[in-house]
Amino acid sequence: MPTPHIRPIVIGVFRHRGRLLAFEGYEGAKRERFFRPLGGGIHFGERAADALVREIREEIGADIVDIEQLGVLENLFALEGTPGHEIVYVFDARFADESLYDQAKIEVVESNGERLTAVWLAYRDLPADHPPIYPDGLLELLIGL
Repeated sequence: MPTPHIRPIVIGVFRHRGRLLAFEGYEGAKRERFFRPLGGGIHFGERAADALVREIREEIGADIVDIEQLGVLENLFALEGTPGHEIVYVFDARFADESLYDQAKIEVVESNGERLTAVWLAYRDLPADHPPIYPDGLLELLIGL
């Protein structure tokens, strides 16, 4: 088992017409669907905003502009039964190619080759039984802006 550590990550909050772009994931141990905005790990020596630019290029091949830090969240979780601890830098940003806002679904390719689908969620009006949007505290941060 790997040594537990705190992982710094960055996520991009892409919002358009009251919707948030997030990919759908599945946590098998809890049998839970969930959503999370795009982003990923920050490399040693890399600034968080630069990591977001890199991650979005790697995941969907898109350039981003107007990057602004919204906050930092701490995320304690379990994924497939393994505990995780992340420090999450949350950034607002826009796509340079505005046609992405008109796509109902956007294919995301993770660094391990896994393919996911990102969709636009009306995050302010989610029904009570909607799968959670992670990291914890993100929706409260966004609604408080």
